Amino acid sequence: MPAPRPVTFRVLIGLAALITAVTWIYLVLAQPTDSKWESLADSRSSTLALIGFSIPAVLALIAVIPRLPVRTLTLMPVALALNIVTGQVVGTMGLPLPLYLDSVGTVLVGALAGPVAGLATGVLSALVWGTFNPTVVPFAAAYAFVGAAAGLLGKRWSGPWWRICLWAIGIGFIMALLSAPIASFIFGGTAGTGTGLLVTLYRSLGAGPLQAVFLQSWTSDPLDKVIVFTLVWFVLRALPERSRRAFASTR
Repeated sequence: MPAPRPVTFRVLIGLAALITAVTWIYLVLAQPTDSKWESLADSRSSTLALIGFSIPAVLALIAVIPRLPVRTLTLMPVALALNIVTGQVVGTMGLPLPLYLDSVGTVLVGALAGPVAGLATGVLSALVWGTFNPTVVPFAAAYAFVGAAAGLLGKRWSGPWWRICLWAIGIGFIMALLSAPIASFIFGGTAGTGTGLLVTLYRSLGAGPLQAVFLQSWTSDPLDKVIVFTLVWFVLRALPERSRRAFASTR
């Protein structure tokens, strides 16, 4: 399949970003309370969230996948498996950790092969994982963002660890802004054992429902991204220079 023309690429990515933004803004402004994720037919907001985040994810993939080299495409299945297995274990196995750890593969691909590859890996993770855990799909935009952000760091990955941690904290705060409204209005802020416990803690300290979810996200996401980016930083240090250069040439 030939790579789409640059104009087509920009149009598809722009349309995906616009639909995602409109959906996110609607959830923030409307603050729906009818969410029934287990019964989409009875919940307008849940259906809207699923469609409003799934369509942009598909559009982004249509724009991005044809532009990726074979070397990057062969790495992505490993990254997807790492994301899904780790995220599923942390999110559903009753571990009292206010973390996600579901973006190690996405960040690794982004760091190695660039923002386009990272974005595609994040979106694919949400869609593939969503085939048996559909609650993940509305977070596709957040997964795409972290992959693209990891790629945009570029040569900064070769710098000292503490600088990567500072970038990870900033990326984590933006991730929280993207994810908190979805977690609050679609899932009641209790998705995940450890994160749900943290929401309960903030509620017990007097925070309102939405405030508690944002506080949880602003606690969990920066910490999660520091751990994930640190792991990837060490992996990159362990890779042979030839391997890093081979992927860098495909950016």
